[in-house]
Amino acid sequence: MNYKELLLHPRSLPFISQARFGIEREGQRVNFSGELATTNHPEIFGDRTYHPYIQTDFSETQVELITPVTDSINELFNYLEAIYDVASRSMADDEMIWPLSMPPALPEKDEDIMIAKLSNFEDVLYRRYLAKEYGKRKQMVSGIHFNFEFGDDLLQALYTQQAEFTDFAAFKTELYFKTAQNFLRYRWLITYLFGASPLSEDHYFVDKPAPVEPVRSIRNSSYGYTNHPNVKVSYASLQQYLSDIERMVEEGKLSEEKEFYAPIRFRGGKRVADLAKSGIRYIELRNIDLNPYARVGISQEQVQFLQSFLLYMLWTEHDVAVDRWVDEGEQRNEHVSLENPVTQTAFYDEGIRLLQGMKEMLVALGQSERLTMIDEMIEQFDHPAETLAGKIYQQAQQTSQHAFAYALGKQYEEESHERSYQLAGFREMELSTQILMFDAIQKGIQVKVLDESDQFLRLQHQDHIEYVKNANMTSKDSYIVPLIMENKTVTKKVLKEAGFRVPEGAEFDSIEEALTAYPRFAEQAFVIKPKSTNYGLGITIFKEGASLEDYQAGLAIAFREDTSVLVEAFMPGTEYRFFVIDGQVKAILLRVPANVVGDGKRTVEELVAEKNLDPLRGSHHRAPLELIQLGELEQLMLKEQGLTIHSVPAKDQVVYLRENSNISTGGDSIDVTDEFSEAYKQIAQQAVEALGAKISGIDLIIPDKDIDPQTDEQAYGIIEANFNPAMHMHVYPFAGKGRRLTMNVLELLYPEVIKTRKEN
Repeated sequence: MNYKELLLHPRSLPFISQARFGIEREGQRVNFSGELATTNHPEIFGDRTYHPYIQTDFSETQVELITPVTDSINELFNYLEAIYDVASRSMADDEMIWPLSMPPALPEKDEDIMIAKLSNFEDVLYRRYLAKEYGKRKQMVSGIHFNFEFGDDLLQALYTQQAEFTDFAAFKTELYFKTAQNFLRYRWLITYLFGASPLSEDHYFVDKPAPVEPVRSIRNSSYGYTNHPNVKVSYASLQQYLSDIERMVEEGKLSEEKEFYAPIRFRGGKRVADLAKSGIRYIELRNIDLNPYARVGISQEQVQFLQSFLLYMLWTEHDVAVDRWVDEGEQRNEHVSLENPVTQTAFYDEGIRLLQGMKEMLVALGQSERLTMIDEMIEQFDHPAETLAGKIYQQAQQTSQHAFAYALGKQYEEESHERSYQLAGFREMELSTQILMFDAIQKGIQVKVLDESDQFLRLQHQDHIEYVKNANMTSKDSYIVPLIMENKTVTKKVLKEAGFRVPEGAEFDSIEEALTAYPRFAEQAFVIKPKSTNYGLGITIFKEGASLEDYQAGLAIAFREDTSVLVEAFMPGTEYRFFVIDGQVKAILLRVPANVVGDGKRTVEELVAEKNLDPLRGSHHRAPLELIQLGELEQLMLKEQGLTIHSVPAKDQVVYLRENSNISTGGDSIDVTDEFSEAYKQIAQQAVEALGAKISGIDLIIPDKDIDPQTDEQAYGIIEANFNPAMHMHVYPFAGKGRRLTMNVLELLYPEVIKTRKEN
């Protein structure tokens, strides 16, 4: 079948770049001395036999990071970066992930290499068999398993143009077999470009033959983790392939099907034998060394190249008998694997021809944006020292491979912890959502981002699916609950009727209407706020009353946020945010309004600029604290204090830039959960219950928290309820104990997972 013609057909061209991707990334855990860790797989991940993202491979120290299947390379790396972050930050404080395929120095005694301590005893027995059959040391090598599937639209377009196959599954199987045959012949090119295991460390080759180092890839050579030489399988057809594997098992050359460690695997069923009925759904490349120059072990450019390379393997033809074709590839790969990494390869001409062929294909298929990448690969044939193996070897010569790897591993570990409140790959999402995703990934709950800009997630554990928006809007609250809390007038009425103290005031639908009520509020403390907004936007507080001019300015600010505003009596006291989840107060926060402290030298503007340098401050809810602004509201607040942004406050003078204390407007967060009596917590819990909510932030004004609210009805006032209360300010407060509210949300949604983890 001429796949080149099928790919060039106008029906195929729109779908050429369509594909699905998945990565399994192995890596050894080491301590901060660069030695193999002696600790068990972190318990915080729970049972690794079911965990969708973080497992172990052969050894207890060999962590395996697994992405979900994605429809784009960008999405693939978003998940890979996030899972790496979770793994790195969940390990012991003095541990990190080794960035090389070759392990660090191994123990002298085999018994000191820990086989993975799995709960399924059959899995443990299988690893014991591998240790006996191949030796533990070979098992300690790590790499990338790259799962690839041509896009379904592309496959359908190719299928409809041909007449040889009447069954779509059979057509796909033939297509993937053609791709695999050429891949096995030309995989040496991947070894040349991406081989990255030139040197071994101490005690890797013990009483075993060893290559003359340096080489391009120990892992991809016969000295790596391969089957014994007597294991031979034909790739002439799927039937012959399956028959040969079955025969190898019957003859005792393989213990079972999965022991066949080919550089490419066919996937489509739970067992290899299932391929006979299901056909091949995707392929798994297993010959990719860890790239130490990429934090996650592989770069986006590598994945782009692999996608183009596999497309070219389908595109290009061969007229050699399949088994001889594959054998030639095996011999070439062995030769290239063992070449000195800084010398020109013996297959230079074939390599250039392959890359030039890829360029011609990309131009013909309208993929010219990848030509620069191919040109860079061509350069590496003329300058082999620029390949991964070449660069690693040269840097190892300057100090040692161990020192080089240790420095990179430590750098990546520090990068994971640099902004530990954020989740790599998803840093543009709202911070509470990032934290919830971190916790879900850590605990083995699958996460799918349905809409990144709208913070919409789908969570899944086995068959249990939950949808979450903004990290705390869930199915546990009915549709009407957020509508009640969004409308401050309705919220006040519901709470007042339930017997709770709320501020008196009035609602206005226009500035003109509100201006007529000015005499009613002019001589008292009052608040102007939008009727239906969140995050403290558009709120102005006048503690000493206000001039008509300032009153009108406050109205204008509020009406910019909503079509209706509330003017309410100001309740004196301190404002506290009570966070209620499933009938319990899980956190209480004192929010100090945006402020600066004078030093007698710098202006308000300069002091704000300095305070905004705090790494905990950011914008758009991507950091625990928000940047302090100097907008209209802040300048109005300064005016009330007789100041401007150019004023120089006295030393130790506290200058408040906002009356409202929302963290969203630059305030400071202080956890005070343990300072409150149960009486106040009961008020918050009962108020949230009156609103019918499972998750809510509710704001209480309390003049003196030592007063008993059960005996003094003036002890508190409820000024607001929030259906979308930010959790990040509780998790990472400016001062006080952090409260992992995201875990409380997950426990509410998935008690079968979180409670089990607590018991473990």
